[in-house]
Amino acid sequence: MLDEPRSGRLAAWGNALLAGLVSPDDAAHRIAEDDAVHRVAELPGEAAPVGLTLALGRLRALGAVGLRVALPVPGHPLGLCGPPEFNARALEAGEAVLASGAGLGLVPEAFEAGPAGGAAPDVHVEVVWRCLPVREAPPADVPSLGEAERELAEALREATDVLSQLDVAGSGPVAQAALEAYRARAEAGRQILAPGYPPRAVRVLELAQRVGALIDIAHAAGGDGEHGAAVSSSEIAARAQALRPVERTARRAQVAAYNSAAEERERHWG
Repeated sequence: MLDEPRSGRLAAWGNALLAGLVSPDDAAHRIAEDDAVHRVAELPGEAAPVGLTLALGRLRALGAVGLRVALPVPGHPLGLCGPPEFNARALEAGEAVLASGAGLGLVPEAFEAGPAGGAAPDVHVEVVWRCLPVREAPPADVPSLGEAERELAEALREATDVLSQLDVAGSGPVAQAALEAYRARAEAGRQILAPGYPPRAVRVLELAQRVGALIDIAHAAGGDGEHGAAVSSSEIAARAQALRPVERTARRAQVAAYNSAAEERERHWG
């Protein structure tokens, strides 16, 4: 969960563009980040896939007033609002963006391109966002920023307790290294959210990422000499069960943070 979802970048920088806080080219650049190219396919009015700059302008012309994130997993359709075809595609991808006011949603498909067997620098990622109709309805199970912040405080304690109860040699330094890597990345750009987001949203997203780091560490711990004694399949299952509600809380908080700008714009536009 330390990696920022592509849907988060699209929603955050798309919302900044809709608010007139960044240029179209800057928004497209920040959304693509390390990917080679992003295109949007099946956009109304376009016969072929188009680049992000044109796609964001088209969404605004189609009535989009804000972009929201969905991060669904099986059994938890977080941020989705239907119809079934869109929900199924979003669930398969694990993420999606909903354009409020336009009745459209975008689901990413990532493709690696490059020479067969090539080294990492020779391989680049191309992303195609599939555009589908969505219902204009409240998204599923998305908390307010205040609710998310309160839930995260408890989730952080629970994740820390799970780590401390594991028979994991060196989990403390491993956890600290992962968290420091995240902080260094955040400080480098200081833009885990785009301009226009309230400070509370930044705080909630940072805390959600911290909880996510602890979850990743807890899932990975055990099973080799570096991380301590091997664990049995039953212990792994018990650990996953203990972490599931914490992970759910962290994902809900991520969505609340990313969606806060869209909610504010929707209130403004009435």
